[in-house]
Amino acid sequence: VYACMAALGLPRDTFMHEMGISQFEINLLHGDPLLLADQTFLFKHLLKEVALKHGLNVVCMAKPLAHTPGSSMHIHQSIVEIGTGRNVFSDENGEPTATFRHFIAGQQAGMADFTALFAPNVNSYQRLCHPFASPNNACWSHDNRAAGLRIPASSPLARRVENRLPGADANPYLAIAASLAAGLYGIENRLEPSEPIQGEFEVPDNLSLPCTLHAALERLKRSQLAKELFGKEFIEGYVASKTLELTSFFDEITPWERRVLATQA
Repeated sequence: VYACMAALGLPRDTFMHEMGISQFEINLLHGDPLLLADQTFLFKHLLKEVALKHGLNVVCMAKPLAHTPGSSMHIHQSIVEIGTGRNVFSDENGEPTATFRHFIAGQQAGMADFTALFAPNVNSYQRLCHPFASPNNACWSHDNRAAGLRIPASSPLARRVENRLPGADANPYLAIAASLAAGLYGIENRLEPSEPIQGEFEVPDNLSLPCTLHAALERLKRSQLAKELFGKEFIEGYVASKTLELTSFFDEITPWERRVLATQA
């Protein structure tokens, strides 16, 4: 894997075993969002090719195994000035800026509408709606992994917003675009975020997110914000495509239904 990444010019930070069975985490280096989407796309295909060469399979489902942690694609976001490279989320004294607050608020405003882009498959919601630090909410917090938006502990230069909703099955181009577009919407409209959560918390109704693909698609279909930021034609096409996939899923009878319901009916 290391050799192939070097051959493709894919820089990396950490690459290590995670909590789950045969689960690994990689952190790509920060940079231009389109470049990072390209690198994520290439890395996933690189992994599968290397695995096949060794008689193995790599799975990027959000929840490949029951009763184990799911697989995510967390997006760490900061905005820097062109030329100076200054992080606009921190002021000259190292304190959070108004832009930082507005960006968080935009993320919160768009997260429910964009859930179907962050969690695009039926299996995605097996990860989101179960434990193991996979939050299904639009709350934000300082370094609390139960929040959908986490502000990692860092220096002012590295202040950033981590979107913890996207799964490993998300399209990196759409997930990154949706996350940044929501943040920009918050900046342009000077939105203000909710109060940050601390410790154990109950998710307010207005910050809860869809918990099934059907609910997420219905939310996306009705979203004026999504149509404004992505265009009506794209949203309608995406919803139609995913609705066909959902219909195909409902054509199947799962082993659970046979095992549990066959003896009860």
